Amino acid sequence: MTDEKKQEESDRLHELFRREDELHDQGIEYVGGIDEAGRGPLAGPVVAACVILPKDDYLTYLNDSKKLSEKRREALFPEIIKSAVSVGVGLADQKEIDEVNILNADYIAMRRAIASMKIRPQYVINDAVIIPDLAIPQEPVIKGDAKIACISAASVIAKVTRDHIMREYDKFSPEYLFAKHKGYPTKAHYEVLEKYGVLPIYRRTFLTKRIEAGTLSVKENDVNLPDPFDLADDFLKEYGLTVVR
Repeated sequence: MTDEKKQEESDRLHELFRREDELHDQGIEYVGGIDEAGRGPLAGPVVAACVILPKDDYLTYLNDSKKLSEKRREALFPEIIKSAVSVGVGLADQKEIDEVNILNADYIAMRRAIASMKIRPQYVINDAVIIPDLAIPQEPVIKGDAKIACISAASVIAKVTRDHIMREYDKFSPEYLFAKHKGYPTKAHYEVLEKYGVLPIYRRTFLTKRIEAGTLSVKENDVNLPDPFDLADDFLKEYGLTVVR
């Protein structure tokens, strides 16, 4: 990295951490950033994370997970956990999504992420939402995953965790191509879904419109698949983390 690029990255990181620095200066020690991954897919859980970053410890290359390559996200994942004051991960599975809708399932996953933390935040900054029934001061920031460091960190933790879960499902049902599309509604995904049928991890409410319109004709495929909470626990235990059901 050239000196010019180093300065650009330093300036970007200082701006990314600016809001947290302001809150630290106000005496708020534990500022948690919250974000989720998996709102749009047809299958699998929605995963949320909450991350408290330490003061004056700027992680190089930290950014919104969508702006990072998979390789960069995977490299940042252990760095974030190692440097963070506290990290929490929460899930809501496909049954909960179908029962309460995806937005409310997001809120469930976010509350579980906070509940799983060893040190809980005194103040949380969320990516564009206000979490109901949370007894902690909150601040929503539109596109916060690209503007606020702790939300960026949470977006990486949530995304990497969810991608791991979907890659594990790919091992059980490789014909569904979960390792490639991670459950998102691509053309190839709809094609294999119609060919092989609906697995237990599918969100039925996400398929209803296409089925009713006659553009998707599917059958049941009752393959026995692992619980996503168990898959998350198996992955996260290496990093000293666990999930709350």
